[in-house]
Amino acid sequence: MSNDKIYIAQSKIHGKGLFANKNIGKGEVIGVVQGAPTKIDGDHVLWITEKKGINVQCDLRYINHANRPNVCYYDSLEVVALKDIKKGEEFTHNYMPGYEAAAQ
Repeated sequence: MSNDKIYIAQSKIHGKGLFANKNIGKGEVIGVVQGAPTKIDGDHVLWITEKKGINVQCDLRYINHANRPNVCYYDSLEVVALKDIKKGEEFTHNYMPGYEAAAQ
């Protein structure tokens, strides 16, 4: 995925993370998820429904969880900024309510 808005680096949240390479405005599209349909859970699976997932195979797979996210996934699989994001800030998404408790 060639995208001048993003870069991958070590995350303070977990492993690798996805970061803003420049200032991003609220509502700006950061990228579109690319991947393969799956029904099996995994490290980089984005669940569309309880039974339908996408094994994300682009740099967007490095978006980590946060209870107060700064991006969201639209039904079109676009990743969009929920607020203004500063250069160097990590992109985060709320995977689901209770995610952190369930992951422990």
